[in-house]
Amino acid sequence: MAYITPVLPEIIVLTMACVILLADLFWRRRFKGLMYWVSQATLVGAGFAAYHMLGDAPTVIFHGMVAGDRLSAIFQIVIFILTIVVLAYSRAYIAERGVFRSEYFVLALTGVVGMCVMVSAAHFLSLYLGLELLSLSLYALIAMQRDSIGATEAAMKYFVLGALASGLLLYGMSMLYGVTGSLRIARVASVLATVPPHDLVATLGLVFVLSGLAFKLGAVPFHMWIPDVYEGAPTAVTLYVSTAPKVAAFALFLRLLVQGLHGLSGAWQEMLVMLAVLSMGIGNVIAIAQTNMKRMLAYSAIAHMGFLLLGLLSARVGGYADALFYAIVYAFMSLGAFGTIILLSRKGFEAERLEDLRGLHQRSPWYAWMMLLFMFSMAGIPPTIGFYAKLAVIQAAVSAGFYGLAVVAVLFSVIGAFYYLRIVKLMFFDTPVDAAPLRKAGDLRWLLSVNGVAMLVAAPWAGTLIAICRAAVRGLP
Repeated sequence: MAYITPVLPEIIVLTMACVILLADLFWRRRFKGLMYWVSQATLVGAGFAAYHMLGDAPTVIFHGMVAGDRLSAIFQIVIFILTIVVLAYSRAYIAERGVFRSEYFVLALTGVVGMCVMVSAAHFLSLYLGLELLSLSLYALIAMQRDSIGATEAAMKYFVLGALASGLLLYGMSMLYGVTGSLRIARVASVLATVPPHDLVATLGLVFVLSGLAFKLGAVPFHMWIPDVYEGAPTAVTLYVSTAPKVAAFALFLRLLVQGLHGLSGAWQEMLVMLAVLSMGIGNVIAIAQTNMKRMLAYSAIAHMGFLLLGLLSARVGGYADALFYAIVYAFMSLGAFGTIILLSRKGFEAERLEDLRGLHQRSPWYAWMMLLFMFSMAGIPPTIGFYAKLAVIQAAVSAGFYGLAVVAVLFSVIGAFYYLRIVKLMFFDTPVDAAPLRKAGDLRWLLSVNGVAMLVAAPWAGTLIAICRAAVRGLP
């Protein structure tokens, strides 16, 4: 039993995904109302299994394929919490649009399995297996509304570009295998430590690997899929895509770039600087011109990935911890922003335009204040938790000697504040264009309230949260 403990969360989730699929096949009418609760119970159970792994000693099982350590346990717990809230936010939305089917929950759970495999990978093959399992689940989820042209188009674009990115990643891995003679991440790291820093094949492999990773994270210039997918997919699916997979993509960076390719850190630092500057610049500037809320948040996500890279490029444990903290905070900020869009939407109406937020304070003062907290946190305005997240990654860049980059990050953060404050202005100072009552789903309302208040009350605990992240990444180079 101890041998399979590190993969127990994955076993629980995958087993229950199969159970849900079979139960719906044989007891469709009787089981339909229970699918949601069975999915939630599965995620809670898997979360407890991951929590019990926090105190276990680091171990590698299945012939070096899977790592069980504090870092993977913390990532899995965050992924389970985010997915639980995503399903709670989405329940009424998917029921109104005829997507409340077993396939939705099975795909969501298999995506979670893929993310868990990614964050626990100790081998290139297991890492790629988890990545593709997640990607295939996302392609199907995005296209699940088959009568929607926008959703089908978004899924096709994501599929084609995702296949290209996967090819780049595989090609880079094959080149690194040619240099090191191994696919185990620990072995690759030890061999690269003895390779000359400017080895041509190793550096070229790094370029391909980093290109594939940047696509999964959504960093410029590999960001083209994000605005179309965010806009075209149903809002419930966009909510899923924008939260837990971002945390898993960051774990991919840590496992592959930091643990495996730390010996080439001098080369990938320079590349990350370019990715960070381009992402912060293009993301923040283009977001200003958007009139669609989901596209605006898509470009905002691109900008946030640029800030996330500030912690990674420091090539220090403290910077990795700051970046991990930023990734988690961003996921919960995105969760709340898209949750508010779902709250404002109803059957036959998608609250996707910025104008749909006009006068929200007159319709519902409480949720207008919640959205204000999400926007302030995304903009990095104190005293929200987003301010401390941005401060942490900028300090990481300064401590690594990237003073000019830190100044650029602050300037782009100020530019980005414009489109967040524009939403606040629409909610509080404009007259409403829609007087329809808000969605009455009780779990959505109270969870969204908790999510919003957390943006404020979690700020005093930022130091403690960063310390937890630092303990999680302590084993990294």
